[in-house]
Amino acid sequence: MTWLRAAHATPFGRLEGSDPLSLMSEAATRVLAESGLERHDIDGLICGYATTLPHLMLATLFAETFGLSPRYAHGMQMGGATGAGMIHLARILVASGTCRNVLVVGGENRLTGQSRDTSVQTLAQVGHARGEVPAGATIPAYYALAAARYLHDTGATQEDLAALAVLMRANAARTPGAQLTAPLSVADVMASRPISEPLKLLDCCPISDGGAAVLVSAERGEGPAVRIAGAGQAHTHQHISEAPDDLALGARQSVARAYGEAGIGPDDVGYLAIYDSFTVTLAMLLEAVGLSAPGRAGRDGAAGRFDAGGALPLNTHGGLLSYGHCGVAGAMAHVAEALTQMTGRAGARQIAGQPAHGLVHGDGGVLSSHVSLVLERVS
Repeated sequence: MTWLRAAHATPFGRLEGSDPLSLMSEAATRVLAESGLERHDIDGLICGYATTLPHLMLATLFAETFGLSPRYAHGMQMGGATGAGMIHLARILVASGTCRNVLVVGGENRLTGQSRDTSVQTLAQVGHARGEVPAGATIPAYYALAAARYLHDTGATQEDLAALAVLMRANAARTPGAQLTAPLSVADVMASRPISEPLKLLDCCPISDGGAAVLVSAERGEGPAVRIAGAGQAHTHQHISEAPDDLALGARQSVARAYGEAGIGPDDVGYLAIYDSFTVTLAMLLEAVGLSAPGRAGRDGAAGRFDAGGALPLNTHGGLLSYGHCGVAGAMAHVAEALTQMTGRAGARQIAGQPAHGLVHGDGGVLSSHVSLVLERVS
């Protein structure tokens, strides 16, 4: 078995004086303390990319900085799917016997270490260099195209999408370290300035500084534990102009593979950690992985289904939309929260009951690359 032995996310937001190495080191130090392991116990390292430190050998650089001598080190770039993808690879390394303890790290000072123009230029790489980028499209513009299609095809409304932003803000308000915690209503979302119609400012995640680390191990450690019971990936396109007619097809494929390996289905899942760079991302993914009917995700959220006390608690730390988004570590915070909740260590924020299974899903590009992980709690 492969175990999700420890996970931690730093606070997200404006962290003056931080850089990728310091943020990754902070999170990794906390993970080692939680696991009871020492640096010499780490024989595998997987490091996510950082746009504010574009180094050719970032994993090796971090290993040197943090004092590690792994037998395996690897850097990964899969956009927003990187966090889940690194954990998937760590599981493979442990299951194959290549490593026993794989440290997965990500961190970036996107808010304080990058100008707005630099951020736009960096993220524009997601678009087609000749067919899309010269037209001036941005990441929000690409997702606005997806949102317009989604609203047209399903009959959902902008208010339905706004309900998901409201839910994430309510969750963040209860979570130490969250970037955005001020109360939010559907009316507030609808009144926020347009970024790329139909997406408003509050339909979009903020830019953050932050770091996260996850330890995947051959040994479970003490107390309640969570194993990685299933995993799947799918990569359907890079550019939205080349996407399949079913834009969320990759999510359907990757989650089917993860469910199949774990031997469960959507009805068995009790906790959700779903990528939410925009409200429409979250809506489309919830529906693609079989947890809401087409066009119903926002309405399910408004009805309380995804509340911390609801039937399917979702991103109870506030997700990318409110806890914050600092690149690779943004989605890794979802995993840290899933582990905290599934092992009963969330304190006053603890969800009701003890879900036997959790679903993690990451999305890179414009619904381009997908990674799904099924987590299983073992007493």
